[in-house]
Amino acid sequence: MAYYPNPELRTATEPGERIMILTGGCFCGRVRYAIDAPLSSGRSCHCSRCRKAFSGAGSAYAEVSPDSFTWTRGVENLTSYDSAPRWGLCFCATCGTTLCGTHEGRVHGVTLGSVDGDPGIQIDMHIFVNSKAPWDHIGGGAPQYPDSPPT
Repeated sequence: MAYYPNPELRTATEPGERIMILTGGCFCGRVRYAIDAPLSSGRSCHCSRCRKAFSGAGSAYAEVSPDSFTWTRGVENLTSYDSAPRWGLCFCATCGTTLCGTHEGRVHGVTLGSVDGDPGIQIDMHIFVNSKAPWDHIGGGAPQYPDSPPT
């Protein structure tokens, strides 16, 4: 249970059980979420689509178990965009923060910048680096893949 240094507690299923919760939200604070499982597959995608969607050098994203994700406030303030068949992104309608990616209508992963505090994960890989912006310098020791990572 050492995943999140700033956990909140929620009702446990067993007496005395403590469950760590990872929280996050948008810039204006109108939309909030909670996750009760560790994130996985931290990555940064440098393709032109992610650069546009995340307004930067690329995405900083980690996968989440859909059953562990809950919107805790402001679901009525969410808007979404279908970025590809069966895939999409959710945003705060007020401030525009990209909060998560969806697959077939369910949350697939969260943007690491929307997480409160330490997300308990680091970028494990950089993908589509052949498409990176000419001004982008990728630092750190995570592996870099020209396109999709090997399967």
